[in-house]
Amino acid sequence: MCGRYTFYTDEENREAVRIALEIEERYGKDSFDKGEIFPGNKVPILTDEKNKISPQLFTWGFPSFKGNGLIINARSETAGEKRMFSSSSKQRRCVIPSTGFFEWKKVEGKKNKEKYLFNIPGRKMVYMAGIYNEFEGEEKYVILTTGANASMKNIHHRMPVILGENSIENWIYDDKFMDTLFGSEMTTLEKKLV
Repeated sequence: MCGRYTFYTDEENREAVRIALEIEERYGKDSFDKGEIFPGNKVPILTDEKNKISPQLFTWGFPSFKGNGLIINARSETAGEKRMFSSSSKQRRCVIPSTGFFEWKKVEGKKNKEKYLFNIPGRKMVYMAGIYNEFEGEEKYVILTTGANASMKNIHHRMPVILGENSIENWIYDDKFMDTLFGSEMTTLEKKLV
């Protein structure tokens, strides 16, 4: 599960700054959320626009079919079969640029869970696979999740599907890439107690 992530635009992170500037130019200076990203926030995602991958402003979370709350994640193993996600899995894939994501771990003897920030060692960006759809005239996305890899297992049993920078185009355009992606080893993550 991925319940929160980060999108920081510090000067050293050129890719995050580039994405932010494109969004600001298109939608306005204070048009999106930065820092710690929560479900329901409007944030940049990457997807196809006129046969070019470009940043667009979408809202995190599909409306719940039960009428309240948001659905923020979809299991990659079953998204293609679920009515809410199947057409998006086939036709509307996106990439969520981030600077890391959070997970929480229950610690014995403590009332509150400990919060960990995960990122990729040596990289400024973490790209997460997602799918999107339109609800009442607004584009919304969910993050695809998969079973945790070795670097994450002791914190949580699920994690976002992480894409390498060179896989962004394949994820968005190549219908068969999903099968290849889920058959491969996931990226090693670094965790920091926050």
